[in-house]
Amino acid sequence: MPVYVQHEVLGRVNDVFNAEAIWQAPGLALFSRKPLLRDLLERSPREHRGRAATRCFSHVTLALPQDQVDDDRHLTRGARVRDLAQSLATLHQKDFGDLLGGDQVRYDVVGAATLEPGQVEVRFGHAVYLPAPEEKILYSVAASTDSAIWKPVCPIYPDQRLALIGIDGASASHAVPGWPFGAVGAILLINDGPDAPVEVQVRPKDALDCSFDPLSGYYVIKGANARLFLKVTRVGAPVAAAAPAPEPVKPATVWKPRAGDEAMASIRPPAEGDATYAPVAQQRVSLAALALPRLSRYRETGARMLEVGFDAALGVTASENDSVIRFAVDDTDELHAVTAAGRQRISIPASFTPVDSAPIALREAPPEMADRYCAIVCLAAPPSVPVASGVRFVFGRGAPMLASLRVLDSARFLHRADGIDVASADRIGLSRTAFSFEAASGGYKIGRLSATQALYHLDEQMRFVAAIGEASADTPYLLPAGHHLVAGHYVLRFDA
Repeated sequence: MPVYVQHEVLGRVNDVFNAEAIWQAPGLALFSRKPLLRDLLERSPREHRGRAATRCFSHVTLALPQDQVDDDRHLTRGARVRDLAQSLATLHQKDFGDLLGGDQVRYDVVGAATLEPGQVEVRFGHAVYLPAPEEKILYSVAASTDSAIWKPVCPIYPDQRLALIGIDGASASHAVPGWPFGAVGAILLINDGPDAPVEVQVRPKDALDCSFDPLSGYYVIKGANARLFLKVTRVGAPVAAAAPAPEPVKPATVWKPRAGDEAMASIRPPAEGDATYAPVAQQRVSLAALALPRLSRYRETGARMLEVGFDAALGVTASENDSVIRFAVDDTDELHAVTAAGRQRISIPASFTPVDSAPIALREAPPEMADRYCAIVCLAAPPSVPVASGVRFVFGRGAPMLASLRVLDSARFLHRADGIDVASADRIGLSRTAFSFEAASGGYKIGRLSATQALYHLDEQMRFVAAIGEASADTPYLLPAGHHLVAGHYVLRFDA
């Protein structure tokens, strides 16, 4: 494998700001002497024919002891650092001018806290690139260990051919935060120009497994019991027009006390011991997704944040210890992903893979629902319950039917501004008796039982169909089998 990054630490340099002391030792070079910068460039040419060098590297990064760089910045505003870079570039041009092939010599001098006084770290090679003064970034590269918290790795410039990212700057041109594979392998990024996507390869080839997830838009690199997600983003790429901001709406008042509980309208099936009992066909209702509300609508109730966690089996959990990822929406309607790696604001649509079993997708709420909801979280493993045909049931926060699907019916999901988290998250947007449903031929008969309950009909692909207004037991709304009904936080799929 080529040496993409040539790394060396020069020791015993009396004056680290003296270009000649770093470039070449005076007098006759002894074999016992550690090579200096000129020797390293000469011994590691960029191209050669046989034993003769035909082209040399022209971009070099130098690291000096951090204390000395700081002193120079304080005392001379960085003049000695600038003079060192310019002097080394002049020496480089003078000694290797015939091997540059028209390349511009560029030096960058930085500080490193790991270096001792008198040490100078040198880096150059195929994957070391220094941008021109006015060169703009073409791509940005970010990495994540959980697909939720992304940390910047490096930029890629239009004239940059290669970048090697890995465990540290000694073996790669850029270190990846949280690199999980130890010293095994690295990732090579190949830029073929602005009209071609960046190519991602593993070096050595068999060290790690690398694949692209087109749905999520990032690369998945896997090693022994470890994963890394890599995202290469075109900077300045066209961005889709944002949806218009929803008009202000009157704050919801579902937390206000009611004069009394509404009567349950469910008709329960007869017991199996009844002589008239006969088995009926079983349909199913599934919790396909969670609809995250615009919490700003409920600010006057004291709601500060709604936080939904998912455990290793991708089931909903309120426990921070059990969750591998959590999604939070605050009272300014900002969305964040929270993992052990930190907290980061996210935009929609997005996909996350906290475990290998399946991704968790977040999609935009349909525009017709955007005044109430900011995102739809599609569940990787939707829970479901069977329902009997020909029997009318009631769904709501006060109804026992489908209670196992009301996974947010806990005060642990909803955080209040006063710090007293005692109210169930279901009190946001879900009435005690929200709607009735009855499995029938051709679908499900839906009745809207509360005048304050918003109900939305989505099709099989969760595309908006209609807002359900007037619907009762006598004049029900027919929901086709396989379609979805949104009530409160819950996106329920009704299957035949």
